[in-house]
Amino acid sequence: MHGDGKLEIAAGFASARGPRPDNQDFGGVDLGSETDRAVRGIVAAVADGVGGAKAGRAAAELAVRSFIDGYRAANPVSGIAAGGLMAMRGYNRWLHERGRIDPGMTGAATTFTALVLRGREAVALHLGDSRAWHFRDGVLTRLTDDHVLPQPDLNHVLYRAVGIEADVRLDVRAQSIEPHDRLLIASDGVHGVLSDRVLARLLGARASAQTDADAIVAAAGAANTRDNATAIVIDILGVTAIDQDIVGAEVARLPILPPPKAGDVVDGFALDRLLSDGRYTRLFVGRDATGEVPGDIVVKFPKPALLSEAGARAGFLREGFLGRRIDNPHVGRTLPVPGDRQSRLYTVMPHHEGETLEQRLLRVPPSIARGVVLATGVARGVAALHRLGVAHRDIKPENVIVGVGDRTRLIDLGVARLAALAEFAESETPGTPSYMAPEMFDGEAGNPATDQYALGVTIYRLFTGRYPYGEVEAFSHPRFGAPVSPARYRPDMPAWLEAVILRAVAVDPAQRFGDVEELIHRLEAGSTRAVPHRVRPPLMESHPVRVWQVVSLILAIALLVSLAHR
Repeated sequence: MHGDGKLEIAAGFASARGPRPDNQDFGGVDLGSETDRAVRGIVAAVADGVGGAKAGRAAAELAVRSFIDGYRAANPVSGIAAGGLMAMRGYNRWLHERGRIDPGMTGAATTFTALVLRGREAVALHLGDSRAWHFRDGVLTRLTDDHVLPQPDLNHVLYRAVGIEADVRLDVRAQSIEPHDRLLIASDGVHGVLSDRVLARLLGARASAQTDADAIVAAAGAANTRDNATAIVIDILGVTAIDQDIVGAEVARLPILPPPKAGDVVDGFALDRLLSDGRYTRLFVGRDATGEVPGDIVVKFPKPALLSEAGARAGFLREGFLGRRIDNPHVGRTLPVPGDRQSRLYTVMPHHEGETLEQRLLRVPPSIARGVVLATGVARGVAALHRLGVAHRDIKPENVIVGVGDRTRLIDLGVARLAALAEFAESETPGTPSYMAPEMFDGEAGNPATDQYALGVTIYRLFTGRYPYGEVEAFSHPRFGAPVSPARYRPDMPAWLEAVILRAVAVDPAQRFGDVEELIHRLEAGSTRAVPHRVRPPLMESHPVRVWQVVSLILAIALLVSLAHR
């Protein structure tokens, strides 16, 4: 592995209007926040506007800005290509429509070439005749093809660009990146007069990214370009690995060994104490003796004697892939292992002080108010996964950590379902029987509705310590009748909460909530609008002696008044 777990770059940007009266090119580099950079990467893009001066410039600038904003908001698990297409599709439709109805935007269109850098990969998304290149060891490789008419006298005419067609079609090409690689994006004002050989020589100067971007644009001007000239030069300083294929390759090369013992040191990770020894995995709380990974950590090892090699790799691939992408306070994360240290299959996670929800509910059954807070936190973690197209498939109190301030974290993503990842063998079908929805016993592999059912059973147990349909034994095919009302075990449970729980655990998926977000809304609305109020008991019950004293006094006064009148 190259790099230390962080994607780092240096970038330079240069643009000149050349002999044109205005500059219709627009470009930029968006690093994003440090957290978002790990999830969605770094975006660089150049657009070359077509049309009148104002219309062309507006089309180019809005293309770049709309793409960056849309891509940052897209589902990262869906992949760069899908996120990029979604980001550009809406803007393309808008620009195409404006070109039809707005005289000031007639003919407005723009080329668009972007590079999204994530993990150890750069993905080019492109249409038009701007270009992107990859430069390594003196070899310049073009990553894009021009969308212009092939005739020599018409090779300046675009047949594909943003705004030309009602729907957008992006070319996508992936390129692996390593430290010391260089990337270049340029408008046709640059490559129209500078050959790939000249560009390779200029990139080979290896000055700063900004100096070489300036030099490329200046060289285009010296070569008498007839157009605006724009160049972005990116130097790769460090790379990391977070994408599915990369994580999968790492997982595939690592041997599966018998789990270690407390006190052992594995690849510099000191395993101080055993945290959990489950059916398929063993977890330790430890620390990185090298200091590269700060703070206390949890290291998770597979048990090869009980889990097939394919099953172990599938589970650890899921946990590594999803745990590095998800950034939500209610979902547990995984950490990349720095450098070439990892010599066997395991996962490293941050350690959060606390206890499992199972330990909490067995130790101290929560009040209604506190239970609603805990249930809402777990539901938020589930909803965060569902927004990314992920089904957890093993929601239960043992997979929820309760920390300081009742903060909950949903953990164990090893059996999560994601369309891009291969399924487990039938003998290793994920899930815990007592939390599995009825349809899973008939072959359903797991989806948001089955997650909602498991969440409902978890909340039921949170308040009652029991199961709505009774505990289900492994390898059985239970019959689901009417669930036992949770109020039977918790007479203090308000009716609205009982209704929420029973709807979540409905046998028919169509009778459950539309999604977990709706369940969260019901929990929050119920806890704020249906707060039980204190009913004051009758005075006769609270102060009977005082009542009779007052009654006696009144009678005595009435008697005296009666005697006085006689």
